[in-house]
Amino acid sequence: MGRFDGRVAVVTGGARGIGFGCAQRFADEGAKVAVIDLDESAAAAAAARLGEGHLGIGCDVSVAVSVDAAIERVLGDLGGIHILVNNAGITRDNLLFKMTEEDWDLVMGVHLKGAFLMTKAAQKHFVAQKYGKIVNLSSVSALGNRGQANYAAAKMGVQGFTRTLGIELGPYGINANAIAPGFIATEMTDATAARLGVPVDEFRARNAERNPVRRVGFPEDIAATAAFLCSDEASYITGQTLYVDGGAKLVS
Repeated sequence: MGRFDGRVAVVTGGARGIGFGCAQRFADEGAKVAVIDLDESAAAAAAARLGEGHLGIGCDVSVAVSVDAAIERVLGDLGGIHILVNNAGITRDNLLFKMTEEDWDLVMGVHLKGAFLMTKAAQKHFVAQKYGKIVNLSSVSALGNRGQANYAAAKMGVQGFTRTLGIELGPYGINANAIAPGFIATEMTDATAARLGVPVDEFRARNAERNPVRRVGFPEDIAATAAFLCSDEASYITGQTLYVDGGAKLVS
């Protein structure tokens, strides 16, 4: 018997990377999973990889009508919603003097507005059933990172958003927490290596040396944390941000 038997989990940005890692973990522990991604075909393919009974939905999390339609489809096809993981994200890195208004707006729209819209759409169902689990993805970059003024601001905003959700939604049986990953080996970080002209293995090795455990993280590390925070074992934890970074924050 799985921890999430009878539960429906929604994971945004779930077609790859950390999002798919979370989707896989919830599915493995008994949940029916709705994989939400901007690319509907990628979402459908990811849901199929999870096995039967899961759902892939195309959705732009920065657009309210798209979000509302996605949640209604989850309710109609999977019969409810109990867990929301706000993972969808993009990067548009640049130094401040080169950063465009579009770069700023796109990152804020997906990370921060997306988390707001998805949570707003889901919470009314959570409130009605007096039960819900929300995990928002922040980042160690929230503490500041050269070339990521937009991303850092959005990810720190996610932490403030999460704290406020803890205050507002706690009385209704809803837990809201955030995870701030350190370096995680994904397609996104591999793309950063390519952009810098550094071989992926070397890029990962450099980052492994920057934390006390001397390895990079993987989507499974974040998925394990999300599964705990969304379990009933964590029902007394809310409004918190957990840094999952191999201890990098300790030595930075």
